Amino acid sequence: MWLHPDIKTNKMKKLILITLVVAAFAAFKCNNIRHITGAVYGSDDKLPIPGAVVKIDGSANPGTLTNTFGVYTIDVPDNNSRLVFSNKGFTSKTISSAKTDTLDVYLDPSENTKSAANTSQYQPEKRKYAETSQSNDTGSGNQLMELAPAANSSQNAQTGQATQNTEDKPSAINSFRSKSLPEIVRNGNQYFVKRVPHLPRPYRPTGSRSNESYQPIYENGFSNPKDLPLSTFGVDVDPASYSNVRRFINSGQLPPVNAVRVEELINYFKYDLAAPTDNNPVAITTEVSSAPWNTNHRLVRIGLKARNATISQLPSSNLVFLLDVSGSMASANKLPLVKAALKMLVARLCPQDRVAIVTYAGQAGVQLESTPCSERDIITSVIDRLRAGGSTAGAEGIKTAYAIARDNYVNGGNNRIIMATDGDFNVGESSDGDMESLITRERYSNVPITILGVGMGNLKDSKMEILADKGNGNYAYIDNLSEATKALVDDYAATLFMVAKDVKLQVEFNPAKVQAYRLVGYEDRLLNKEDFNDDLKDAGDMGSGHTVTALYEIIPQGYADDYSNSGDPLKYQQPKNNTSSPYATELMTVKFRYKQPESDYSKMSVAVVKDMPVSFNSSTNDFRFASAVAEFGMLLRHSPFKQGANYNQVIAIARNARGRDDDGYRAEFVRLAETARSLAENNFVSTNY
Repeated sequence: MWLHPDIKTNKMKKLILITLVVAAFAAFKCNNIRHITGAVYGSDDKLPIPGAVVKIDGSANPGTLTNTFGVYTIDVPDNNSRLVFSNKGFTSKTISSAKTDTLDVYLDPSENTKSAANTSQYQPEKRKYAETSQSNDTGSGNQLMELAPAANSSQNAQTGQATQNTEDKPSAINSFRSKSLPEIVRNGNQYFVKRVPHLPRPYRPTGSRSNESYQPIYENGFSNPKDLPLSTFGVDVDPASYSNVRRFINSGQLPPVNAVRVEELINYFKYDLAAPTDNNPVAITTEVSSAPWNTNHRLVRIGLKARNATISQLPSSNLVFLLDVSGSMASANKLPLVKAALKMLVARLCPQDRVAIVTYAGQAGVQLESTPCSERDIITSVIDRLRAGGSTAGAEGIKTAYAIARDNYVNGGNNRIIMATDGDFNVGESSDGDMESLITRERYSNVPITILGVGMGNLKDSKMEILADKGNGNYAYIDNLSEATKALVDDYAATLFMVAKDVKLQVEFNPAKVQAYRLVGYEDRLLNKEDFNDDLKDAGDMGSGHTVTALYEIIPQGYADDYSNSGDPLKYQQPKNNTSSPYATELMTVKFRYKQPESDYSKMSVAVVKDMPVSFNSSTNDFRFASAVAEFGMLLRHSPFKQGANYNQVIAIARNARGRDDDGYRAEFVRLAETARSLAENNFVSTNY
């Protein structure tokens, strides 16, 4: 049949339009994204696997990680994508996501892990003290387990058969119910499992999961100044404990008590202190008010402020990146995060700065000789090529890094090693004592070390803290890219450029005014009184612009207090109160020593603190905020000295004392305290490590 050309053209246009619409819908459907949620368990004990990698098979995307309770969420194209599940100590598994939105997976232990489990008998280590933080211990208290939002269906990862959940709860809960856990609590669309107090946790061999380690902390008690008039310690500017505590709370559990170092929580934040004058590297500020957890007690804040250096004043850098590329670093929150962080740092460096890269797994290797940052592309390309695999010869890597740093030493420059690891050393010198001995020998090269701790489930916090403390360095825990930016970009000068080393404080208390005193935190930084004047004794270091806060809780004379009981009177010693008029108004005297970065000899400054407290509400924002953080730390530690501390008070004080908060870290603390309060009110406590 003949058609007019215009009619034929119109029909052709309609046909093309319809075809394009259908193709667009088809493309839209092909590119539709589904949200897959589930949990990853061990097939042997049905316990969740934290930090397991979940990624789309064949995709360059690094995927996601399971949280502390084995739960994950991942976006996949709606085209029957296959997901790969893997974790150290387990055999990887690839499973089709089919059409389900909920997928639980059970991974089989690898042959090496099975062998370790069959041949190793667990013998609890004898402790001098009852409290411990090792991962092998029996779990105590109630534990919060955060699970995925409810879903209507799930798929058995081993049979591939879809099953219906008869209750409005995720399939992960049913596994916990099979472990005879007594109570499931709902909060909105999230579910929590409450464990019975003192429920034993199964021992798992090393190289499995939940294998973090922390040094035991025995809190400072109250001392009578008649018996112990001097309190001596080295400063601590490490922020690692705060970001690690934040990681635990944000994953839905309170941290292990030994992960909480109160002074590191306090010193995570910047404070507005007077800068030093007359070319001194450090200045001191003091403030006295009442302790919010016991208003009959005084709280004394000692603040140190290091000299600020502008970018133009910073010396040239000789940096060695010492990177753990062992198998334990394969997770997305370990080596991939480290690589991203270091590339940000390289972008920050000046053309005359130099970078070398040393890696260690089964053995140490030099991936890049010392290279000027004018060749930035070469440095970043080497970082991009790094892959994880093998065992962990950390000691060998440390020796190699120090050798390269010495060979390229810049007189008057910033010579430093930046080590990124989860601390899991298992080849060569690996014990805490071995690492302390090694790093102590190497620190005399005048090359400090910065430790970047990463990862979860296998974090060796105890080793990394020792490396930083004994290596004239600092320690930061990097739980996300934002924290990496803070440590290596925002706080670049403070993290990498030392302006004073071996900074020590010694406080003498006036017994006429002080009945008893207690240093809040700094338990692993305490020194003997004679160490203060010993220039061979190592102490803490301060970087450009660093601030340090130390708090002393003081029981005034004349106040009846259980903490100040010093026992029976002495027969032969009858110490007299110092009531002479020159010291009648003095509460304490603070002396602090420091060395210039390349000097072996210290200088001393003195500050006298008068017994002239201001009311708590009249104290500075910094004083009140620091006291709130200290109170928060004592609550997390279940401190025997917490007295009237409570989360409501912490939150109220911190909220009202935020002051200028350009970076939002203080606001983040308030939210963190609110979350911790919610967990504590329901008696949810952390897994013991």
